[in-house]
Amino acid sequence: MPPAKPTAAAARMSDTEIARVQAYLRKTLGNPKIMIEAPAKPGQSAEVTLDGEFFGTLNRDIDEGEVSYALHVVILEEDLPEPPALPRR
Repeated sequence: MPPAKPTAAAARMSDTEIARVQAYLRKTLGNPKIMIEAPAKPGQSAEVTLDGEFFGTLNRDIDEGEVSYALHVVILEEDLPEPPALPRR
């Protein structure tokens, strides 16, 4: 089931929320270089960067009164390492 469409009020994150989610991601993913940049306008996603490089987006949602945060990680094919050589049979 797709997530509920966020409303402008649901999508707006306070500076305190951003700091809390950022601290959670840093601890959980073990990287103090994770930064969350507040969205420029209400209803937009926050940008997540890792050591200054775009990493993904963060959205806030309210469903049945419960607040949740969704991290969408973006991996460009050009950023992937070369595939390992397969052994010949």
